[in-house]
This record gives sequence, structure tokens and C-alpha cells, in this order.
Amino acid sequence: MLEVDQSISDAVSQIDNKLHDAFLETLGLWCGSIVFTWHWWVNAGLSVLPWVLWVLVRKKESTHRLLLAGFVVLVLSSFLDMLGLNFGLWGYNSIVIPIIPPYIPWDFSIIPVTAMLFYQVKPKVNPYLKALIFSLLGSFVVQPVFEWIGFYNRKAWRDYYSLPLIFAIYLAGHYFAGRKHFEKL
Repeated sequence: MLEVDQSISDAVSQIDNKLHDAFLETLGLWCGSIVFTWHWWVNAGLSVLPWVLWVLVRKKESTHRLLLAGFVVLVLSSFLDMLGLNFGLWGYNSIVIPIIPPYIPWDFSIIPVTAMLFYQVKPKVNPYLKALIFSLLGSFVVQPVFEWIGFYNRKAWRDYYSLPLIFAIYLAGHYFAGRKHFEKL
């Protein structure tokens, strides 16, 4: 049996303890200051309402491929958001549920649903143009507005850094949205 270096095991255990302590601190803050505030209600709504809208307006025959494209967008945006948070580039000032990451309303709802709606509306328009519009809106409208109302906290990040990332995320999802062979999975 392979042995684990005890100093590494101890260091990892200390980090685990710090993570646990940070979670308990977050839970206390959430229970005492966040849950049921207007920020919380807006974030909870942003987690659910885009999906309700999408279910109502989607083209039913395109559901599978749009969901696949939305899933690609969700995974990519969540991964990049996790990186940004872990590297201290930005943060979020509200938490919907303390056991899930604070970017869930954005990466699991707003971004993929908006992308799926873009894929569905005017499908013949050049995807690069749509990606540019999507990324301009995300970078220079959505981020600043949500920073202004206190949901998002830029630290070592500038809005224009997001432009090529959002552009690429949109195009990755578009690749799957345009594949007819994904229609009947």
C-alpha cells in the first residue's frame, strides 16, 4: 500500500478545517444578514424565472439541442467563474443558498438561458455578430449594472476582459445549437 506523506496530509487537513470554518462563517452571515433580503429575493428569482421564461418561449422541436448548447454554456461559464473567484479577480455580494457557489444564478440560469434565446431568435444571423452582441451586452451592460446595484464585486478584473471570454462561450454553445443531429437525443 502506498503511504501518503504525513506533512502533506496534515497540510490538507488544515486547509479542510479552514474551508469548514469559512463555510460556518458564511452560513452565519447568510442566516443573519442575507436570506430574505431584497438581494436574496432578486437572486432567487434570477435563478428560476429565466428558466420559466425559456420553457414558455422555446421552440419545442429544438428543446434538446438548445438544452445541450445551454449546458455547454453553463459548464464553461461556471468553470471560468470558479477560476475568477478562486484567484480573487471578482466576487459576489449575495448568496442564494450557502452550500452552492454564489454564481449559480448567473452561470446556471441567466447566461445559458439568454444564450439559448439568442440561438433560437433569428437563427440565420451571423453567429459571430450574435456572439459580439451577446458579449458586449454581458461585458458592458450586465456586469456594470449588477456591480452598481451591489451584486457583483470587481476586484482585479475589468469589464473588457470578459468580452473575448463571453464571445468564445457563446460560440461554443452555438456549435451545439446548430447541430441538427442532436435534435433527437
